Amino acid sequence: MSPPADGTGTSRRRESFDRLEREIVGEKAAALGRAGERLERAIAEVHEIGRAVRSAADPEARDRLGRDYAAARGRAQRARLALLIQREALGLRHHAVVDQQFPEPPRHPR
Repeated sequence: MSPPADGTGTSRRRESFDRLEREIVGEKAAALGRAGERLERAIAEVHEIGRAVRSAADPEARDRLGRDYAAARGRAQRARLALLIQREALGLRHHAVVDQQFPEPPRHPR
């Protein structure tokens, strides 16, 4: 079906397209925000377990917490990679801001 001669069909299609485009951009931004929030939570968990490792007096507890720390660090690394992939999918190729805002946790708690 062709648009009406007065051009209103074309205008409506353009408005629909623009609305859809805004929605897609909003979803991309929301997904990027969620990836950042997941990374923040993962890093917070690593820091919390790191504090527990440092304050543990019992060697057995320290060993168990050390394993917990390594697992939490792995989750943080995966969350960081997911954020970088999300950023790259959006065309953001430089990740210095991620490195500054979300530095990789050390291999061993300090």
